[in-house]
Amino acid sequence: MSMIQEFKKVWKTYTIGMLWLLGLLWPLLGIHPDGTLSFDKTLTVWLYLLAGTFICFVLFLMNKSGSLSLVKDPISKIWAGGATATKTVPTWVWLLIAFILAILFPQFTGRYHQDVAINVLVYVCLGLGLNVVVGLAGMLDLGYIAFYGVGAYTYALFNIHYNVPFWVCLPISGALALFVACIVGYPTLRMRGDYLAIVTLGFGEIIRIILNNWMDLTNGPNGIMGINRPGLFYPSFADGFSWEHMWIQKLWLLYYVALGLAIITIIAVHRLNFSRVGRAWESIREDETAAELMGVNTFIYKLLAYAMGGMFAGVAGAFFASRMKFVSPESFTFLESAMVLCMVVLGGMGSIPGIILGAAALIVLPEVFRQFELYRMLAFGAVMIIMMLFRPEGLIPAKRMGTRSEEKEG
Repeated sequence: MSMIQEFKKVWKTYTIGMLWLLGLLWPLLGIHPDGTLSFDKTLTVWLYLLAGTFICFVLFLMNKSGSLSLVKDPISKIWAGGATATKTVPTWVWLLIAFILAILFPQFTGRYHQDVAINVLVYVCLGLGLNVVVGLAGMLDLGYIAFYGVGAYTYALFNIHYNVPFWVCLPISGALALFVACIVGYPTLRMRGDYLAIVTLGFGEIIRIILNNWMDLTNGPNGIMGINRPGLFYPSFADGFSWEHMWIQKLWLLYYVALGLAIITIIAVHRLNFSRVGRAWESIREDETAAELMGVNTFIYKLLAYAMGGMFAGVAGAFFASRMKFVSPESFTFLESAMVLCMVVLGGMGSIPGIILGAAALIVLPEVFRQFELYRMLAFGAVMIIMMLFRPEGLIPAKRMGTRSEEKEG
């Protein structure tokens, strides 16, 4: 009986949503390049989606009405028992196992899997950097990818014009991105909530447009080509002892470079999170007014969080430029900022393991659905919706997470 009552509450919303989806699908599938119109393919795809969503809809109603308790309760007990068993193993053991698996990964995989893994590691660095801004300090930043672009162009310009090697330019890229973040953050971080999000979005677009239009410096939309990969020195004993240099061309070696940067970023963000500065950021996230009354210089700490996030993005951008050997403004659009923000929210704001898992999910899932061709992003979006419906707090929520002051006011 309770399930019928729940159905009466939401059936209109479900019906309108499916009809709206049908209206969206028809222009995509029913209008052909030669100008002809058809409805058969649209209806077939829509019926498949209707069947899948209806099953999910029924499961949702059963869960709301408590009809799934006979299945959920045993599974919950098994899950809780497994979680308790894993907690008995020291954390360092799990970290050691994860590190060994990451080291051995290229030895058992091909170029395709290594390429996807490098993408995941780059986005882990970006997600952890944005986590400092959004997850720890509670500031919604929609222009974060601009600092990624600053780091990439810094290495590209220094390497092309002055032949500065990657390892020398890596801290320079991070420092310059930090400096730009300070310039952008100083006039904007006195705002809160939606106003801050709009302003950061505007600054992100300004930086992208500068990269696109400053032809003399950045070569505009044509981008910069011929960027060197990272290099390594190794000892040689061919004619006595000497140091030889080689460029990293093999993908599995680039994977280890990306893994090293990701590990350094994870350690740095972890240390920041559990430091005195991290506690100050969390107090600002929970209630900025209360934090200021308790003596926390909120503006300085927010600026520090913004600058630290920009620095991590700049370092990731330098590696991106060296890996691709080419940079252009099209790589640093708003959609990239939205993708990184989704990783933070999906994984769990303030949670380092959650963000690693969120980055892996958002990079790997589209590859898993690649066989569906034109429908893979539709399937990917449906999976994301289901995941967020059942885990709105994130895949691995942070242990210390409350409600932001802006959410309380709203």
